[in-house]
Amino acid sequence: MTSSTMIAGAAHTAEAPAASEFREPPREAWYCVKSTGSLAAGAMTSITVLGEQVVLGRMKTGRLFALRDRCPHRGAPLSQGRFDGEAITCPFHGWRFGGDGRCQAMPTLVDGDVADPGQVKVGEFPVCESDGIIWLYMGTGLAAAPPVPALTLAGPALCRVAVSVLVEASYDLCVLSLIDPGHVGYVHNSWWWRPTATAREKVKDFEPLPFGFRMRAHQASTNSRGYRLFGRPQTEVDFLLPGQRIERIRIGERSIINATFATPIDARRTLFTNVLLADLPQLMPLSPVIRWAARAFLRQDQRILELAQQGLERKPTMLLLGQADRLAQWYFRLKRDYAAARHEGKAFSNTLVPERLRWRT
Repeated sequence: MTSSTMIAGAAHTAEAPAASEFREPPREAWYCVKSTGSLAAGAMTSITVLGEQVVLGRMKTGRLFALRDRCPHRGAPLSQGRFDGEAITCPFHGWRFGGDGRCQAMPTLVDGDVADPGQVKVGEFPVCESDGIIWLYMGTGLAAAPPVPALTLAGPALCRVAVSVLVEASYDLCVLSLIDPGHVGYVHNSWWWRPTATAREKVKDFEPLPFGFRMRAHQASTNSRGYRLFGRPQTEVDFLLPGQRIERIRIGERSIINATFATPIDARRTLFTNVLLADLPQLMPLSPVIRWAARAFLRQDQRILELAQQGLERKPTMLLLGQADRLAQWYFRLKRDYAAARHEGKAFSNTLVPERLRWRT
């Protein structure tokens, strides 16, 4: 089915990509796949990203690896085999693969067989670790891709909380929720965050970034009760391709980073991962409460996004109106321009310009 999304701005109407196009996340991007603490040395696990099964592991030496989760012999999943911290043994016929994907042994071979195990290799994916997060890259041309985001605090991290929620909804629908100011007072209508009855007009200034855009530093809203715990701190929010929202909150000399990453599992499922880092000592004993609140927040998004997905499957169109939806327009524009640049082999250039937006929430 092909259909389009009509985007209506303050003074113009434009056509977004067909629904079949905007549901396809870019392969040439880093995706958050795990929290560091969940993958010990000598452990491996199976993950799915962009519809592909990947076996992710950590060698005894601490080095990460990511391989296509399929033995080239008869197709068995390597993640169901045995990993001794140095190599994976396939559960079907015992073929043994190192962390680089190279086959080290084929137990069934006998003298006279001409097969060379070292000539067999499982597909390997770039993987890295930063700020307690494991990132996976599924495409080509790594040098031209948006970089892994840096979550840098003013001081050493004293509090770290990470939670994930799987959402049965398309990637783009989920990413839009990261940059949707209008939904906060309804989906997250909670006594401990922002009751709908407190809605008021907001004015925010935005500027382009190399692979996204930034809501410039401003004093946090008075109708967001979570912020009021810290007085009226300064907050700045970045949105980066492919689907990353990073908020930096300054409280005097201290800081909090609240980041949410969207990872496409397949065409129908998206993983949200929220990571909070802080150098405020008073937050250390509150980690369980913060974890509860973060999970509750993501669950609220999960419920409404899964309902919206059902509606989009019946009629895959969206009507984006007003300045509150301008951020969604920017996302589609960035995504389309990035895809075009990669297809043409050109360097990506962000054509967004600084703009002041107003909305009510």
